[in-house]
Amino acid sequence: MVDTFQFTPKINLEFTIREKDFFLAGESASRVKKTLQQLGMEQEIIKRIAIIIYEAAMNVAIHASHGMLRVFISPEAITIETEDAGGGIPDVDLAMREGYSTATHEIREMGFGAGMGLPNIKQCADELKIDSKVGTGTLLQATVYFTNWQEKH
Repeated sequence: MVDTFQFTPKINLEFTIREKDFFLAGESASRVKKTLQQLGMEQEIIKRIAIIIYEAAMNVAIHASHGMLRVFISPEAITIETEDAGGGIPDVDLAMREGYSTATHEIREMGFGAGMGLPNIKQCADELKIDSKVGTGTLLQATVYFTNWQEKH
């Protein structure tokens, strides 16, 4: 018997993020969420991925002049990647602490920059990689695997 699941096409989505484009963070999370619902993904996985996308896109909008959000959907996993042109993260370990933020006063007054973005991403991802160069920018990759989802399909 042929396993038709292995022939599921890979889906790649891409969004351009500009400085302070807070709308796109919610919009990109919403669009990916709809795609995953159409694919029949478990609600818990969809929730985790939506949180990762929102937080990662917000980090780009808050801390960079511009960047890209890419979502790679395969039968095994989803990888969310952001790549930005920003100031970079001088101390990734410090940035991973809940409540630590380098957001400006203006951003905090808008209700953003509470220092929960990276901790939330780490909590929702099965795998997280951050490569940051001060003065250049940051590449973030968060992956969620579908082991439970695959077993049911």
